[in-house]
Amino acid sequence: MARARSSSLQVWRFINPSYYLKRPKRLAILFIVFVLTSFAVWDRQTLVREHYVENSELRNELHQLKDQLDDVKNYLGDKANDIFEKSREALGTSIQDDDDPIDVERREKVKEAMLHAWNSYVKYAWGQDELQPQSKNGVNSFGGLGATLVDSLDTLYIMGLDEQFQKARDWVATSMDFNKNYVASVFETTIRVVGGLLSAYDLSGDKIFLEKAQDIGNRLLPAWNTPTGIPYNQINLANGNAHNFGWTGGDSVLADSGTEQLEFIALSQRTGDPKYQQKVENVITQLRKTFPSDGLLSIYINPNSGQSTRSQITFGAMGDSFYEYLLKVWVQGNKTESVKLYREMWETSMNGLLSLVKKTTPSSFTYICEKNGEYLSDKMDELACFAPGMLALGSTGYGPDKAKKILSLAEELAWTCYNFYQITPTKLAGENYFFNSGQDMSVGTSWNILRPETIESLMYLYRMTGNKTYQEWGWNIFQAFEKNSRIESGYVGLKDVRSGEKDNMMQSFFLAETFKYLYLLFSPPSLISLDEWVFNTEAHPLRIVQRNGGKSEIVKPNAMILGRKQGRNGLK
Repeated sequence: MARARSSSLQVWRFINPSYYLKRPKRLAILFIVFVLTSFAVWDRQTLVREHYVENSELRNELHQLKDQLDDVKNYLGDKANDIFEKSREALGTSIQDDDDPIDVERREKVKEAMLHAWNSYVKYAWGQDELQPQSKNGVNSFGGLGATLVDSLDTLYIMGLDEQFQKARDWVATSMDFNKNYVASVFETTIRVVGGLLSAYDLSGDKIFLEKAQDIGNRLLPAWNTPTGIPYNQINLANGNAHNFGWTGGDSVLADSGTEQLEFIALSQRTGDPKYQQKVENVITQLRKTFPSDGLLSIYINPNSGQSTRSQITFGAMGDSFYEYLLKVWVQGNKTESVKLYREMWETSMNGLLSLVKKTTPSSFTYICEKNGEYLSDKMDELACFAPGMLALGSTGYGPDKAKKILSLAEELAWTCYNFYQITPTKLAGENYFFNSGQDMSVGTSWNILRPETIESLMYLYRMTGNKTYQEWGWNIFQAFEKNSRIESGYVGLKDVRSGEKDNMMQSFFLAETFKYLYLLFSPPSLISLDEWVFNTEAHPLRIVQRNGGKSEIVKPNAMILGRKQGRNGLK
């Protein structure tokens, strides 16, 4: 016992600072050892970082070489297989994607779920807008334009579901008809049909999609024939008569009028006809005339005067995608000087968004309020959960300090949105939530209609940060959909996320957005790279092209260079 106590005193002697203060030589030796150790650790960390960067560059080069090899195979045709097999035997090597096995497994589960939804649609609602899975029939919610089919085109293509994509393509070519005496929503038709067709064209290079996109685009154009050029939100596809919804009192809705830029700019780029781009960019010109200092616009705008008529402001329903498109037109234009105006307006609006941000007690969940006049309402739509992804995407355009602040806000909001799901018995989110002091959050409107916004943000945040936590959250949400929404004949929403009671509708955006964002969440970032593509608000990826002096270079897509191989061959 005495020996142990003596040993303990000796140890304490050498870690006591006063021991070294009385012996300067030993202090100097200790300092030198500390410096050398610190340098060694720093040098090791530097080498690790350099090694990681080098590996990333090599992986990118490997993917590029693989794509080039596959392009040569496509060019050579049937002879290619024999040539490449002999080459591989001679080299004794094979090219494989550097892919996490867990990601591969989860991606395949999402792909199987997409196939279940698609096959159910084909069986019970082929060519109609949406499937009612419980009653096993189709309904034409959008005038019989084949909304689910068109919304699914790029998802099928990206997942490498060739047979299904071709079947849908043939329906577009032979059965799609826009000459209908039907009053369509300009917004919904643009984001689903125009966006879906243009994305299919950009991915496949098949001109039938561009021809159909131009047809429906021409039918929508008369909606912009107002005194200010701010469009009416409804139009008859057969005769071009346009007007606004009766419940708005004649006003146009902000999101409905400010969410056509990506699609119509792309339509002008692909066709070479500037009229589409001119119509939608004039809307931004008009809104800029009365753009407030905080960048927050009322959701109601008079199309005759261009003035906001009421003071209701929200990043949820009827406001959301206007702000999204300010950022994404800047991205679509390759962040050049010609689209700088959009970025400036977006940054102004994000300063306004900061004024709406509050935190709950006791758990400090960050949320975005709605505003009416000077009054802040402690309510947030699940629709507003697109905002974390938007902020993450936009953070890269700021300087380092502001970028860090914006990305941090995005992560805080994403945690709140994930908990929209986690606090309910079904682990699926309600339509909106209220926040009360000392109670954090409570479900408001309790239905779930298979919305994608939270998963969308998780995909952006994962790609921007590499933090696999976002994949885990997405996987948990996917499993909740599988448990509560999957039935034998498709997927349904819930009438109440607390009881789990099911509804009878498989929304088209479930296939267009929810499944696509889940699939990309578990895919390498090279698949539909954010450096090369921009997603419209219905998750349809459009190719980013250069804009010079306000004009856009016309794109002639080549199916071999658009990255499908990562979806079909590299991601089996």
